Amino acid sequence: MDLYRLVQTICEGYVPTIEEIEKLLGAEGEELTHIFNAADKINRRYNGNKVHIRGIIEFSNYCRARCAYCGLNAENKELKRYRMEPDEIIEVAKEAVNAGYKTIVLQSGEDLWYTREKISYIIKGIKALGDVAITLSVGERDFENYRQWKEDGADRFLLKHETINPKIYKSLHPHSTLRNRILCLKQLKELGYQTGSGFMIGLPGQTIRDIAKDIMFLYRLKADMAGIGPFIPHRGTPLKDAQAGSNELTLKAVAACRLILKTTHLPATTALRTLDGGGAEKAFHVGANVIMLKLEPYKYRRLYEIYPKPFGKEKSIREERAEMEEFLRSIGKEVAQDRGDSLRLFERL
Repeated sequence: MDLYRLVQTICEGYVPTIEEIEKLLGAEGEELTHIFNAADKINRRYNGNKVHIRGIIEFSNYCRARCAYCGLNAENKELKRYRMEPDEIIEVAKEAVNAGYKTIVLQSGEDLWYTREKISYIIKGIKALGDVAITLSVGERDFENYRQWKEDGADRFLLKHETINPKIYKSLHPHSTLRNRILCLKQLKELGYQTGSGFMIGLPGQTIRDIAKDIMFLYRLKADMAGIGPFIPHRGTPLKDAQAGSNELTLKAVAACRLILKTTHLPATTALRTLDGGGAEKAFHVGANVIMLKLEPYKYRRLYEIYPKPFGKEKSIREERAEMEEFLRSIGKEVAQDRGDSLRLFERL
């Protein structure tokens, strides 16, 4: 079928084949504009015109992993490392909740200094602040850790699969396997977490077919959130000389995801905004409905460098949120006032 008919049938509920997703990703000109417009309409139909502002606390840049693309990798000896104390994390979360945040994302490298008990303490401390959702993004841990944190009150877990191509995955993660990453995602779903995953665009050796398979993986996972961003090389990694990913292809992937994963939360990722100052606005008009803002003190922010990115003038958590709210309204978006739980959660009730 032609592309226009394909887009229409997907909007009506048809699940495309890998080859048909490739066709979406290869669109140009008027066909691409049609896809972007259709993704925007689907987003408004299922998710409204709202954008959810999440606050993220990147609380440690120590990491046991050796991911070839990540500036936090254990072999980067040039990076000054830091850890926030549990009570310090809770205090930052308190300031964020008082500024209007309804979701706190707790993210770090795979740092085992934060034991099951320490993270449980942090979860309980944040939950005591009020009706705030907690997203964990602390990497691969064992089932009992995941189970305990869910019992303590964690609502969501973000664990990106990065690529569904086993050969590329192994080249990027010499310490891990794609099989174990997928097992962790299945365990998180089993425990009742609102589960997020995601992938990068432009990894060395990646093909359009790989990206189409990444999107289909998210569909089969029934991902509650999917982060899609361009690969950005970091000077402290084995991929420092590789070419960065394409913002346009990233936007195509976001739009294709929105057409297929109609209720999944899709953020305008930091990587997308780093490569293109207008990347966030573009993403919000092709299906994205979430944005994350850093919350940790500035003395830590510059050290949490998965990839190089610029930093502006230091401002308070409240000031930064107010600026984002103003920006969203200026591009015709509404600021969501709820926690932004997955719509799949309500389907399960």
